[in-house]
Amino acid sequence: MLSRLGALLQQVVETREPSVDLLEAFTEHWKGITGYYLEATDESVPARQTDIPWRLKQMLDILVYEEKQHPAGEAGPCLEYLLQHKVLETLSTLGKAEYPPGMRQQVLLFFSRVLGQVQHPLLHYLNVHRPVQKLLQLSGDRLGSGVEKEEAQFVAVLCTKIKQDPTLLAYILEGKSILNGRRAQELPASPVEEGAEHPSGTAAAASPRQAEPSPPRRDSNLITSLMGLCKSKKSRVALKARENLLLLVGLAQEAAAACLVRSSTLCQLLTEHLCDLYSAVPTSTDPADVLALERVSWRSQGDAAGDGVFPGKENLAAFFGWLDYLDELVMGAHPVVADAITEAVEEKFFQGILQPQLLQMSELDVLSATAVLTGTVRQIRSPPLLRCLVLFLLGSDRHPETPGDTPHPLRTQLIDRCNHLSDEISLASLRLFEELLRKPHEHVAHSLALRNLQARGYLQRSPPVPDERGPPRAGPRRGWAGPGGGSVFHRWLPRCRLWIGKKASAGISPVGEGASERGGQQLPLPGPRGGEDVLVHGGRWLRHLRARCPGHGERLRGRGGSPSPVVVTPCSGSHPPSPPLPGPGVPCRRGPVGVAPGPPTPRCLLPRNGFLRGPFPQGSV
Repeated sequence: MLSRLGALLQQVVETREPSVDLLEAFTEHWKGITGYYLEATDESVPARQTDIPWRLKQMLDILVYEEKQHPAGEAGPCLEYLLQHKVLETLSTLGKAEYPPGMRQQVLLFFSRVLGQVQHPLLHYLNVHRPVQKLLQLSGDRLGSGVEKEEAQFVAVLCTKIKQDPTLLAYILEGKSILNGRRAQELPASPVEEGAEHPSGTAAAASPRQAEPSPPRRDSNLITSLMGLCKSKKSRVALKARENLLLLVGLAQEAAAACLVRSSTLCQLLTEHLCDLYSAVPTSTDPADVLALERVSWRSQGDAAGDGVFPGKENLAAFFGWLDYLDELVMGAHPVVADAITEAVEEKFFQGILQPQLLQMSELDVLSATAVLTGTVRQIRSPPLLRCLVLFLLGSDRHPETPGDTPHPLRTQLIDRCNHLSDEISLASLRLFEELLRKPHEHVAHSLALRNLQARGYLQRSPPVPDERGPPRAGPRRGWAGPGGGSVFHRWLPRCRLWIGKKASAGISPVGEGASERGGQQLPLPGPRGGEDVLVHGGRWLRHLRARCPGHGERLRGRGGSPSPVVVTPCSGSHPPSPPLPGPGVPCRRGPVGVAPGPPTPRCLLPRNGFLRGPFPQGSV
């Protein structure tokens, strides 16, 4: 008995499962789907209650299993059947018909799974990217409003595939090859035909000049689908779509970036949505609330408007959130795409909407537009958009302003409003310039101030003067020490000359050959506190004083190089007798030399902590 039972078990173990013909099973499931439309009588039965979802899942499993059984890059019989018999094209037609109800959702899921799980490149084939384009065109259909989640998953797979192979973008957008400009419809439909697969790989990096230019189309495609999903009320769907669009505009291949700008309406759609959101902001919104609103991030969609502190905050947060997203797009996009988006924003939003509102006469509208412009300056960080905004507000002129020049109208208007009769407009304009000056752009400070100061000779750079003493001595130094140690005065003085014009205040004259003619004397002012009034460079006066005071050259040399002389005009009036000028045989007492502030002080030179002490009557130096 036991032997018979053992033999039976051995027979069961050794029995092999009969081999299954994958192609036969695949065709059987496909015929079961098409047969449903011949046999079904109730059109109201949802697709999920039929065997269609199960059969589609079995077909997907067969394709994935078959691919694992074949070498990489080789198409199996089931995949060839899928392409030759236009299975995907038929499914896209059934999804468009939405019969049975919910069929579009099942088709989108099947396409997403096939394109995502099958490793063999499929989007190069006409019988694949043509039905993909048909499904993308259905994204704006009202019948597909309930399948946003499946649409987001579908376009995410497409963006991932395009990121891996940028040459696919042309097939998805316009059905045209970037390589040679041929229409995709002219190419074979399946891999078994000659030349079925479009060239890919290194040859795809050809110049975009080889492709025939075509105007942007308003037809639904991948870009319009992504833009529609970006406006979704479902925050997760909108966030996923924006991340996929960021992935798409960041393609490194220049040919793909040029195709994205030339063959789609990406820039127009982005800018139009920005203008629509700006128009949706209520005109009754308080400008103070606009200025008090914190910086909005595009990733926190709906969070900034959750409190509802003031009316219109939700619309305002939506506008600034989309502006922040455009800023992120420009920052991460290819330079070709970034320049195109920046140009569109400048033309449609800055010049088309903001400029007319900023130049009008209504104080309420001007105040509201200035507040929104201040928030716009606060939001923008990307260099291309920031440069565009700065040039829009201040103009591109860099030469000094003269009375005969034609001023930039917006710049002049904004500056004049800082002294407006309305205090609110003046404060709003000052806040705008405050935000502008915080931006890391060189043209802001140059246009507002430096362009009118550079040619007037207030500051002249000179080469550094070598230190005659060599390296500085170790140990503590006297005077005000800067962050790097040592006297800030001595480290700054040899590198800069401050020139005072001929109309300087009385008692001080510029260093020059005509100084003696005006009756002035020049004395060195070493020490950290000697440059409180005027600082000028005068190496020859140092040598003159060193010749008059031998033995004290070390003190006259100072701590940080050659001290700078000033011109001291002698005071009038009686003075007490002065000690003899230090020279050979006369000791030099320590004490500073200052500039006499004038009456009622009877001394011309006030004593300070320095190297000389005592008054110097006229003619002593």
